[in-house]
Amino acid sequence: MMLKVFRFSPGMEKPRYDTFAIEPAPGKTVLAALFEAQSRYDDSLAFRYSCRGAVCGTCAMLINRVPRLACRTRLGALSAGDSDPPHSHYDLPHLTEPWDKKEEVLVEPLPNLPVIKDLIVDMDEFFTRYRSVEPVFRPGGPDPEKERLMTPEAVRELERYTTCILCAACFAACPVNGKNPRYTGPAALAKLYRFHIDPREQQGPARLRTADTPDGWWACEFHTNCRRVCPKDVPPDKAIGHARQELKDLKKKETGPGGDGA
Repeated sequence: MMLKVFRFSPGMEKPRYDTFAIEPAPGKTVLAALFEAQSRYDDSLAFRYSCRGAVCGTCAMLINRVPRLACRTRLGALSAGDSDPPHSHYDLPHLTEPWDKKEEVLVEPLPNLPVIKDLIVDMDEFFTRYRSVEPVFRPGGPDPEKERLMTPEAVRELERYTTCILCAACFAACPVNGKNPRYTGPAALAKLYRFHIDPREQQGPARLRTADTPDGWWACEFHTNCRRVCPKDVPPDKAIGHARQELKDLKKKETGPGGDGA
């Protein structure tokens, strides 16, 4: 099996692709293949990983043109063609290299983020947008004597969004992020919604209003790539849809009967 890898270093006129022969083995992952290429062929090959270091999501990259975690993506499944989630088109302006899908696994950096070196991208913009929604817990009401209780139903709803590992796969797959550099992005909006629905906060619509802007909730076009590529099955599109509907309902109440709630 051949591993075809995007290569770029500062000072290069344009990126190139290197191909490495990888020994097939049952269960071998793309991350293992990258380690093999690094140790056998080119120790300058750069990629991120923090597996077994409590930083899940660090090894997100574009594998066969789909954002995935390299540590979870098996070469065998790729060659069988049974692990490609359906997704809408997103622009890949610097990634135009063809590849043989039957013989090669194509590995490239996440789109919508600047490339630092090879498969390593600059995550600063992703985290800037994430921090912009102030993703911290702000409990409402007086401090309880023991703990803040939630119903099992509330816990289940929260868990749909709390499992995000900030890998930026959704950010990379989102066509809106590719064309609107001001869009808050699916990961940040899903986290914002997570705090809005947390019954322990009791802040009403204040959280929703944080992203009630043309580049916040209202910029989403519902391509649903975010949900399809998420390795933890977080549904940002559903969070955004619910938030938009709540804001519409709120504005109708504020304008009163016959008012314009658009």
